[in-house]
Amino acid sequence: MTQVATAARDGYRALVALAAPIAGIQLAQVALTSVDLAMLGLLGVSAVAAGGLAILLYNQIRTMCVGMVTGTGNLVAAAAGAAERRTGTDELDDRARDEIRSLLRSALLVATVTAAVGAAVLCGLASALPLLGQQPEVVSLARAMMFALAGGLFPMVWLNVLRQFAVGLRRPGSLLAVTLVSIAVNAGCNAVFIYGWLGLPRLGVAGVGLATTVVQFCTLAAFASTIARDPRLSSMVSLAAWRADPAAVRRIVRHGTPICFTYGSEAALTSIATLLMGAFGPAVLAASNVANQLAYIVYQCNIGLSQGSSILVSRAVGRGEVGLAPVIARRAFTLSWTFMAVVSLAYVLVPGAVLWPFLQDEADGAVLATASALLLFAVAQQYSKGTQNIMVGLLRGLGDTVSGLRSTLVGYWAIGVPSMVLCAYVFDWRGNGVWTGLCVGFAATAVLLARRFRAGTSSGSTRGPVGNSGV
Repeated sequence: MTQVATAARDGYRALVALAAPIAGIQLAQVALTSVDLAMLGLLGVSAVAAGGLAILLYNQIRTMCVGMVTGTGNLVAAAAGAAERRTGTDELDDRARDEIRSLLRSALLVATVTAAVGAAVLCGLASALPLLGQQPEVVSLARAMMFALAGGLFPMVWLNVLRQFAVGLRRPGSLLAVTLVSIAVNAGCNAVFIYGWLGLPRLGVAGVGLATTVVQFCTLAAFASTIARDPRLSSMVSLAAWRADPAAVRRIVRHGTPICFTYGSEAALTSIATLLMGAFGPAVLAASNVANQLAYIVYQCNIGLSQGSSILVSRAVGRGEVGLAPVIARRAFTLSWTFMAVVSLAYVLVPGAVLWPFLQDEADGAVLATASALLLFAVAQQYSKGTQNIMVGLLRGLGDTVSGLRSTLVGYWAIGVPSMVLCAYVFDWRGNGVWTGLCVGFAATAVLLARRFRAGTSSGSTRGPVGNSGV
């Protein structure tokens, strides 16, 4: 099949078909923490500050855990693409089925070990909060919530393995119903655990974390049942992680480690920004947590486009059609920037309505005013952060996971963090300075990644078929 014919087949509809369900499951995850933050608002500013801090550090660990298994989708897509090249059809041969089945088993083993390490780190961070300069009241509330969130890492990472398996085969399924149900169930569990209904103990802020963990298991069960009902996917499902192929485990770890630290660097930059915001008091921290959560919701759509375009590029590489990568990239950015333009208008024109679900207490006027100002920075952050995330996905599709890590090390740590400190303390812009530096770091990373992608596609070279990458 020619590249022109393939390009016609893999148009915007193919990208949206992959990106929308991915964004849906991402939003299901974020819906949990968004509802959590809204429920915390009922407990006061200190609860929002502490809960927001706990959620942010949880997202830091969650993101790195997800990164370790994200490459599974690319490996599955490359195996499928290679089969299509061998057979000349969209059908998979036995060789591809065996390889994909082995990848799934191995990815589940990697996910289990990764979740165990992540839970231990999250609990360690909870114990170390007093060393991070946070106020005692915030520390006490955040610590309890982080302990409750730790157990939810296991179903969350297992869910992402199943998702990557399905997405790699271009059958991501629909999670709209699951998303809506999870929001309702999470809100109900929050109320039950916070206030001690149904004879349960009154857990307060810690109950919010426990509710999220419970819903993570429910979401995993719902998605697993979807896969079991799909005849194309179910025939390749193997949950026997103890039978993992050591060679496949090494491939997943080798591919996932740079992604893990790339995602970790990205989340760490936001975590550092939040810790710096906490130094300016609970009101500023609460406002920053709300603005960051709103930007994080929008970001999930860019994650969907990043992973969807990444899978399409991996599939094209498996078929020997590397020249399609720039075409896929243009489509991803067109969709991303159009969506963010619409959201940005809402931030600018009706900030009060956007912030209302999180800040309903009229006494929190200072928090509302600060959060309204930070929404303007959130516009710039969405564009820069979303662009660099899509670039990371495109490079991963080419089999290059190392360039993403290198670019983030420079963009985040050599440019972003110094810019935050400089703007916040030297220029005395305080919270606005922190967000200025945050945007600068993401923008610099996006530029570095774009240059690397352009160089890789113009030369027509990749790191080799993703399924056998030596990265």
